Amino acid sequence: MGERKVLNKYYPPDFDPSKLPRARRPKNQQIKVRMMLPMSIRCNTCGNYIYKGTKFNSRKEDVIAETYLGIQIFRFYFKCTKCSAEVTMKTDPQNSDYIVESGATRNFEPWRAEDEEADKMKQKRDAEEMGDAMKSLENRTLDSKREMDILAALDEMKSMKSRHATVSVDDMLEALQRTTADKEKRLEEEDETMIKSVVFHNSGGYVKRIRDEDIEAEEQIDQLSHGHGETSYNMK
Repeated sequence: MGERKVLNKYYPPDFDPSKLPRARRPKNQQIKVRMMLPMSIRCNTCGNYIYKGTKFNSRKEDVIAETYLGIQIFRFYFKCTKCSAEVTMKTDPQNSDYIVESGATRNFEPWRAEDEEADKMKQKRDAEEMGDAMKSLENRTLDSKREMDILAALDEMKSMKSRHATVSVDDMLEALQRTTADKEKRLEEEDETMIKSVVFHNSGGYVKRIRDEDIEAEEQIDQLSHGHGETSYNMK
């Protein structure tokens, strides 16, 4: 049994590569290729949605008599994943995209509409500037002003980024500790102010509140003191 992965092949001494027959490929022959769907489409036969990135075994061929600036345009044939209906699309080198020819409809893509709108605005501007020098000068002035505003915004962002870059982790920690210390000091000062505002018993403006129990106790003490004084006087 021969080796499956052959690295070295034997060529006899009388081998002449010019005598090998050349395989002639027929013109516009279709080639089987494995590809991924470049956009999301909807099948016109069954209504199935086929999303971007779906893999297909497709057939590729050259589009006859159709090029763009010397770039060959290719056509691809593949089948729907649900009903096996044939779908055809071809390359669009002018817009770096693909065009669905038959069998399906391309889904709406908002960014394509934005690009088309931008192209229309550009074409409209070119048409306006073609015969009006003042309009061209006005547009260039607006473009210069817009570029200056963008550069000013970029400079501001760069300066802000440089300021942030100069702040190190140690500086941030130190600032945080300083903030905490200031907060604690402020709380201590508030506590001291509150303590000083409280009126204690030994203050001059303090008025003692007399309760009934205190009055009765004082009367009893006075009676006892008077009785004790009279007893001592009689004994004398």
